[in-house]
Amino acid sequence: MTSAPGLLAVIDMQRVFAEPESPWAAPRYADAAAGVRRLLPAFGDRVAFTRFLAPEQPAGAWRAYYDQWPFARQPPHAELWELTDEFAGRTAHVLDTTTFGKWSPELAGRVGPEGRLVLAGVSTDCCVLSTALAAADAGTEVLVVADACAGVDDDSHVRTLQVLDLYRPLIRVTTVDDVLTGAGP
Repeated sequence: MTSAPGLLAVIDMQRVFAEPESPWAAPRYADAAAGVRRLLPAFGDRVAFTRFLAPEQPAGAWRAYYDQWPFARQPPHAELWELTDEFAGRTAHVLDTTTFGKWSPELAGRVGPEGRLVLAGVSTDCCVLSTALAAADAGTEVLVVADACAGVDDDSHVRTLQVLDLYRPLIRVTTVDDVLTGAGP
């Protein structure tokens, strides 16, 4: 298999987004997971998984957010925050954040100043979007792999991809096949 350029950031492939009974379930999580599985071999050790976690003490507007979602006020070791079983063993690099956006100094350091960030995961309309915009603002080339992402629903996923595509050439929406073959989006 050909090696794909850049760093693959797999956003929040956690139980809280995978399990159908979760209030935060992404209905097409399994489809996104299938896309991620296809991408992983092409990136080798150039993969970072992220996890969204509740802060110990929410501050500012996050207090109202967690008032709306009290089930999520659980410690970092809680089961809902675990990566799903298929990804738990592939976690050489896991970045934990208490924010939607995962673009952090650590992730930026892994990508490098002239690097490419390839995004997959959940949810397209929240954490993937927030990460893509922050990385693009920092001058990083961003690819969002549409068929390796899932939103809170199909309509939100599609609308978010349309918005992200407006940021060309900073952000480009692509597919697993295009990433794996090196074809441009």
